[in-house]
Amino acid sequence: MKNLSILLIDDETSQLESLNRFLNKRGHTVYTAKNGKLGADVIAKNYIDLVISDFRMPEMNGLEVLKETKKINPEIDFIIVTAFGNVEDAVGIMKAGAYDYLSKPIDLDELENLIKRVSEKKMLLFENALLKNQLQDKFRFESIISQSGKMENVLNLAGRVASSKATVLIRGESGTGKELVAKAVHFASQRKNKPFVTVNVAALSENLMESELFGHVKGSFTGALDTRIGRFEEADGGTLFIDEVGDIPQNVQVKLLRVIQFGEVQNIGSNQTKKVDVRIIAATHRKLEDMISNNEFREDLYYRLNVVSLNIPSLRERKDDIPILIDHFIRKYSRANEKEIKGINNQALDTLMKYNFPGNVRELENMIERAVILARENIINEDDLPPQMEATLQRSVTDPHNLNSNYEEKMKAFETELLNEALSRSGGNQSAAARELDITERHLRSRLERLGLKNKK
Repeated sequence: MKNLSILLIDDETSQLESLNRFLNKRGHTVYTAKNGKLGADVIAKNYIDLVISDFRMPEMNGLEVLKETKKINPEIDFIIVTAFGNVEDAVGIMKAGAYDYLSKPIDLDELENLIKRVSEKKMLLFENALLKNQLQDKFRFESIISQSGKMENVLNLAGRVASSKATVLIRGESGTGKELVAKAVHFASQRKNKPFVTVNVAALSENLMESELFGHVKGSFTGALDTRIGRFEEADGGTLFIDEVGDIPQNVQVKLLRVIQFGEVQNIGSNQTKKVDVRIIAATHRKLEDMISNNEFREDLYYRLNVVSLNIPSLRERKDDIPILIDHFIRKYSRANEKEIKGINNQALDTLMKYNFPGNVRELENMIERAVILARENIINEDDLPPQMEATLQRSVTDPHNLNSNYEEKMKAFETELLNEALSRSGGNQSAAARELDITERHLRSRLERLGLKNKK
C-alpha cells in the first residue's frame, strides 16, 4: 500500500491527536486542522491525497469543507466522520463527491481498510494515466517509422484530419500498417483518453458479426445466455476501428449505415435504441468501387465511410523506408531476445531491398525477428534470411508491379522462368518444349544458349 498525505479536520483535540498518532505509526504524512477554514488553508498550501473531516463543526461544516476541497483539487479524496444518528447527512455528502463515511466512534480497522482502498484507487489511476501516456507516445504520428515522401504525405493528411469528427477510410494492402495509422489518428484526437476499440469483421461469421458490433439481449438467439453490449457501446465517446469493412455482408451494412446516420444502436432482440457517440475509422484492402458496381457494397455506406480517404502505400512503393525499418526491428527484437545484434551486412540488405514484400511491413518485421533469433554473429547476414527467399526474389523480379529492376533484367528473368517451366513439363525434351511454346527447336536452343541455359536437360 502506498503511504498517503492525509489531512485530519476535527474541532475535538483528543480525536485529532489520537488519529494523528495512529496514522503516523503507519507511515502516512499527516496534517491537522481544528476547523474547516484552517483545513482549506492547508489544502491550498500542501499536496494532499485524502481529507478525513468531521461533519459537525463550527464556521464550516463537512459539506462546506468538501465543496471547498473539490474547488481546489477535484482529485483529493474525502471521508466524512459523523455521529451515528447522522448517517443520512453523510450519505448526502457522499452524493456531493465524498469517497465514503465513517460513523463515530471510529473503528480503526475500518479506517485502515478505507485508507487502503483509497491508496489502491490512486495507484490504479496513476498506472492507468501512465499507460495512456505510453500508448499516446507509442502511437503518435512521430512514432511511425518512415522517411518516404509517399508515406509522409499520408501521415500529414492523417494528422490534419485527426482533430475533426470525420469518418476515415484507410485503404492499403495487408500488412501495410492500417491499424497503426488508425491508432495514431485516435491518439492525436480529442478522444485520446476515451476507448479505442478494434473489430476485425473478416474473422467473424455473419451472425456473430452483428452481435459483436451491436450487442444482444439475453435469449435473443440460441447461445445468447447473457445480455452483452456491442463494440459500438464499448467505444462510446471514443473510436471504433472496423478492420476489413469490405467483408461486411449487406444486411449488416444497412444497420451500420443507420448507426452512422443517427448515432444510435439497437441490440439484437431489443426494441430499444441507445445513443452512442463514436468516431468510425474503417479499413480495407478491397476495391470498394468495384464491389459497388457488383452490388456487393452499398454506395450510400461507402460515401458515409469515405469522408476522408487515407491510401497507405505498399512497402515496394516506399523502398527507401526499408533500411530504417530494418534498423528499428533489429533494435526491437534484440531487446526482446536479450541479444546484441548491431546491424545487417550489405549483401543481406541488398537481398531485402530487391525483394517485393507481398506481406509488406508485417512480412519484413517477421523476417527480421527470425534473423535476430537465428543470427550466430552480431551482424545479420544472408544465411539468417528465410531459405525460400532466393526463389521468391527471382519471382519478384518478374512482377510487373516491381520496378526496382530494369527492363532487360525483368525480361531476362521472365524468359528464363518461361523456358524452365516448358522444359520441366516436357521432362527436358527440347523438341517437346519448343512445341509447347509454339516456337522452333532451333529458336529454343538459341534462347537457351543466350540465357546461359544451354546445358539444361
